[in-house]
Amino acid sequence: MSSLILDDFSDLIERPDGGVRRDAEARRERQIVPPGSLGRLDDLGEWLAAAQSAVPVRPVERPRVVLFAGDHGIAELDVSARPAGSAGELVREVLAGGRPVSVLARRLGVPVRVVDMALDTDPQTLPEDVVRHRVRRGSGRIDVEDALTLEEAEAAFRAGMTVADEEADSGTDLVVLGDVSVGGTTAAGVLIAALCGTDASVVTGRGGLAIDDLTWMRKCAAIRDALRRARPVLGDQLQLLATVGGADLAALTGFLLQAAVRKLPVVLDGVVVAACALVGQRIAFRAPDWWLAAHDSGEPGQAKALDRMALEPLLDHGVRVGEGAGGLLALPLVQAAAALAAELPEKPAEEPELAEEPEKEEAGPA
Repeated sequence: MSSLILDDFSDLIERPDGGVRRDAEARRERQIVPPGSLGRLDDLGEWLAAAQSAVPVRPVERPRVVLFAGDHGIAELDVSARPAGSAGELVREVLAGGRPVSVLARRLGVPVRVVDMALDTDPQTLPEDVVRHRVRRGSGRIDVEDALTLEEAEAAFRAGMTVADEEADSGTDLVVLGDVSVGGTTAAGVLIAALCGTDASVVTGRGGLAIDDLTWMRKCAAIRDALRRARPVLGDQLQLLATVGGADLAALTGFLLQAAVRKLPVVLDGVVVAACALVGQRIAFRAPDWWLAAHDSGEPGQAKALDRMALEPLLDHGVRVGEGAGGLLALPLVQAAAALAAELPEKPAEEPELAEEPEKEEAGPA
C-alpha cells in the first residue's frame, strides 16, 4: 500500500496568476508594437508573466536541462533501433559533451543535469550525483510483467519530486525536461493509448533513432500487449506507472507535478515527457498550465497527448533525437518573448485636448 496521496496535488497546485496575466495583456496593449503582431511571442510573454507573478516579466536567466534516464525491459523485444540496456552509453555521451543536447546547452550556456533512475549499467561507471536517486537496475518487460513494484514506483515518483524541489530551491527559473532511455517511447505509447482510450497503432511511432517497418510492427504488438495490462489499473496512476511505466517515467511525473506545486515553469521535450505530463494531468487537472510544449517531434503519441492537454507545440522541425534537444531549441523563443514583453517601450500617453471656451457676446448699447 502506497503512502503517497496523489489527490493532494489537486489541492496544492494553483493556476498561474490570472490577474497578473491580465495586467501583462494590458501592458502589451500599451506597447508601441501592435498586439498580435508578434504572434506566439505575445502569448509566451503573458504566460511567463503569469507563471512568475510579475509585470513586467523577468528575464529567464537561470534555465536548466533536467534529464531522467532509464533502461526498459521491453527493449529486449527489439522494438528500438538501439540495443537493450544501452541507455547508459547515451548518458555517458551526454556527460562527455557529445550529444546534441550537450552541444546546444553549451552554446546556450545552460547546465545539464542527468538523473539515473533505472539504467542497466554499473553505477560505479557514472558520477555519484547522477546515480544517487537510482531505484533499480532496468525496468521490467511491460508486456508480460510489471515495470516496477509499487514501492519502487513510489520511490521513483518521490525522487522526481525531490529533484524538482532542489531545482526550485537553487534558483532555477525554467526547466527544459527530457529523458534518456532505450525502450522509453514504447512505455510512453502504452500510457498515452491507455489514457486516451485509443489503439496501439495510433500511438506507435518510429522513435528517436528511426526504426524500420518490421521493428515498428514488433513495437506496435508490444504496446498492444502491454495495453491489456494497463487498462485494469487506469484508476490508480501510481499503479499504472508501476505496471507499464518505468522508474524514469514515474520520476518525470513526480517532477512535473512538484514543479507545478513550486510554480516552476517547465518546457516539455518529446513523447516520453508528454506521456508523463498526461499522467500528471490525470492526477491534477491544473498542472498543465505550468507546462509549455517545445516542439512536435513527429511521434503520433506525442501529438495525441498534447492535444488532450490543449498544449500547442512552439516548433515543428522534425527533431526526433529526444534527450531535451528539441526543448532547448525552444528556449531562445521563450527568452525572446520575455525580453520583448519587458523591454518594448510603451506608447506616449496622449495629452487630453483642452475644450475651447465659447466666445462671449459683446454687450449692446443700453
